[in-house]
Amino acid sequence: MQKFWLIFAQTATVALAVLFVVTSLKPEWLPQRTQGPQVVELKQVAAPGLGTARAASYGDAVRRAAPSVVSIFTSKEVKTPRHPFFNDPLFQRFFGDGTGDAPQRASGLGSGVIVSPRGYILTNHHVVEAAEEIEVALSDGKKLRAKAIGSDPDSDLAVLQVGGDDLPAITFGEADNLRVGDVVLAIGNPFGVGQTVTMGIVSALGRSQLGINTFENFIQTDAAINPGNSGGALTDANGNLIGINTAIYSRSGGSLGIGFAIPVSTARQVMEQIIATGTVTRGWIGVEAQEVTPELAESFRLPSASGALIAGVLRGGPADKAGVKPGDILVALDGKPVKDPTSMLNLVAALTPGKSATMRLRREQKEIDLRFEVGKRPAMQRRR
Repeated sequence: MQKFWLIFAQTATVALAVLFVVTSLKPEWLPQRTQGPQVVELKQVAAPGLGTARAASYGDAVRRAAPSVVSIFTSKEVKTPRHPFFNDPLFQRFFGDGTGDAPQRASGLGSGVIVSPRGYILTNHHVVEAAEEIEVALSDGKKLRAKAIGSDPDSDLAVLQVGGDDLPAITFGEADNLRVGDVVLAIGNPFGVGQTVTMGIVSALGRSQLGINTFENFIQTDAAINPGNSGGALTDANGNLIGINTAIYSRSGGSLGIGFAIPVSTARQVMEQIIATGTVTRGWIGVEAQEVTPELAESFRLPSASGALIAGVLRGGPADKAGVKPGDILVALDGKPVKDPTSMLNLVAALTPGKSATMRLRREQKEIDLRFEVGKRPAMQRRR
């Protein structure tokens, strides 16, 4: 009996040793036990119900505004300067005079905003300037030929028109209600990569004296604006148009967080005139103005350094006929305060030529009101 027990113990020990070695070195030799499928529990957010706002999303605003923003492609023929070598008789003998070269075409890229179901598109003047062919690509990829209705270099705005029915026109917002810090969206086609939406805030209002346009009253934003965005939409957080993206401040050519847009109030005024008459008519009073510095304000004993100092008056002009004199301080036009010469220029330009208006002047410590007939701003001669 003792011998049998010894044999059993040795056999069990050897079996356990073999099982340990196989389990450690060759587990695949062992039969696999079948197990039921393992269930992993995941938490899935419930789909938002109708009317439920998505947290930190401007998707609804983009859905409203994006179909109204288009890409604009332009082309024109350019003349390349004739190389001096072509004038050499020896060179012409072997290579010809160069007159058979095919003309080259330059292409341009920009953006625009559909402002009317009838196909009117608002964009920048510099996007379509001197373009011979203009093609517009809608957000759904459809391409249409466009014609220029008119443009205004002084404000850098232009109006195009394309054929089509019931085009998705954008909703105009109220730029006058904007505040610094409000969220804005810039929509356009930067670098030709396709429609792109960027987000930022209103960084400043009423930016002027930048040397970009004759009439400047820009919305400044840090929403990324790049080449190709020009003419595109700047919208509020609800997708309403509040500006036309126009320019950037950059040393590299790309966005550095300082972009400028023309307020929708200015854009609408210019657009309506272009659609009605093909051009823009602005008011004029015939004065030369300069800034009221703190030193001038002190010497004139003014309560503040606001207003525009009349440095010169054009003889026979509207201001001259009304009795304006050099040294007067223009403080208001038709009840609207004049902060500086730039705001004076914008306020005068908004007046309707041929109609009567009033101005308030400060002269010899007294304020006087004068009535005058608004003149028509002469066309500016541009250098070529």
